[in-house]
Amino acid sequence: MTGRPAALLLLLVVVLAGCSPGTDEPTSTPSTPSATTPTASPAEPTTRAPKPPPVPTVGSCYRLSYVQAVAPTSRAPRVPCRDGHAAETFHAGRLERVIDGRLLAIDSRRLQEQVATTCPRLLPEHVGGTEEQRRLSMLRSVWFTPTLPQSDAGADWFRCDAVALARDSELLELTGSLSGVLDTEEGRGRFGMCGTAEPGTEGFERVACSQSHSWRALRSVALTGPGYPGDGAAQQAGEEPCTAAARAVAPDPLDFQWGYEWPTAEQWEAGQTYGICWAPA
Repeated sequence: MTGRPAALLLLLVVVLAGCSPGTDEPTSTPSTPSATTPTASPAEPTTRAPKPPPVPTVGSCYRLSYVQAVAPTSRAPRVPCRDGHAAETFHAGRLERVIDGRLLAIDSRRLQEQVATTCPRLLPEHVGGTEEQRRLSMLRSVWFTPTLPQSDAGADWFRCDAVALARDSELLELTGSLSGVLDTEEGRGRFGMCGTAEPGTEGFERVACSQSHSWRALRSVALTGPGYPGDGAAQQAGEEPCTAAARAVAPDPLDFQWGYEWPTAEQWEAGQTYGICWAPA
């Protein structure tokens, strides 16, 4: 048996900060017109407010790198979903920008947390599968809000995209839609969570099962309680279920290997309240 605290891939939302430089109005000394020379009043310039960009369209696809996917905003153009892409928009909504009578800035922490909570909550409706199947997959949600200039022009939308991780800091290239993909055996096989080596050993990295691998995630182990149980209790919770899960898939039920990862206190606070059992693929 082997094990170590899990280091699940976390998509970080970077808060975009910006400022608008002030401008000083130039001063001038008006000349005094002569009594015989009439003066013309210059026409007042008219300015039109820029039109806000449209709300993103659900079902749109984009080619994104991992760095682009974890950025708070995106300017990537849409591409046909039948072609290679990395992200698919599964939800677009309106931000609740007025809180307690105050208009929040688009890059405020409260607005960013609003989106960071909504998109992961809605992802299951799009990709399908059970909670267990989603835990054992490499499918994730990422999200975007308008840029500061777009917000100044009136944009108040947010966008939720579904992506698949190929490995650490790399997205899997997709073709077609991820809608209901975990409801199929083929989808669970392609986007399942696998490993390049035994968990806890040098060379171990989580990868999608469609990539080269030697270990596979078998099941999750829920950890109960109001708070983090501690490393010892979290580790012990996985021994019995992981042994049983590995024995069930081993060619020889008397001679087999298994691994277990449990969450750290920090990961528990971030919402990962379960461990993962592994066995050779």
